[in-house]
Amino acid sequence: MKNKVIIVDDHVLFAKGLAGLIDTLEGFQVEKVLKNGAELVDYLTGGKTKDPDIILLDVKMPIMDGLATMKWLKKFRPDIPVLVISMEDDDDTIVSMIKNGGKGYLLKDAEPGILLNALNTILDKGYFHTELVSKSLMNSMQNDEVGEEKVVLKSREIEFLKWVCQEKTYKEIAELMNCSTHTVDNYREALFQKLGVKSRTGMVIYAIKSGIVEV
Repeated sequence: MKNKVIIVDDHVLFAKGLAGLIDTLEGFQVEKVLKNGAELVDYLTGGKTKDPDIILLDVKMPIMDGLATMKWLKKFRPDIPVLVISMEDDDDTIVSMIKNGGKGYLLKDAEPGILLNALNTILDKGYFHTELVSKSLMNSMQNDEVGEEKVVLKSREIEFLKWVCQEKTYKEIAELMNCSTHTVDNYREALFQKLGVKSRTGMVIYAIKSGIVEV
């Protein structure tokens, strides 16, 4: 069975072209093309269809833009993964979309192969972070370094952080670290507390900012 995709983009020619491309990709089929977030909300709350497997969302749209849509999805449909596809490449936009629940961010001039990889990775791993996203997240945190207390991490916590920044599930990380998934859960919760973050994205930001991993 193919994964159902909804495209939300007010640029009709681009959206239809993207739909045609996705329909040629193995394992994917476009269910609906919508012009803005308001149309998406109406579609998802209409009760006539199952939720899609993934949503491709533009940022700049009339009536209900990408950020407002992302916030609605985070609150009411957090289980639907969202890949943002936009021409906007500024740090503020990228970080806002990711922090509000976006699982990945691609520019509209991305190659078809990268799009396919992003779709498969998000459905398999839960997120897809390109170098563009990693650098934007890092830049957004630079001003927060002043006055921060030094965080002391154990060697296994550092190892865990490095795996977190790769496309590995927590189960895969447990296997790579030769420990149980329960132990991995403990590492995650301990780091949430030590670093003052609440998500995997927060851990990735810290790892990049502190030099534990490079982008």
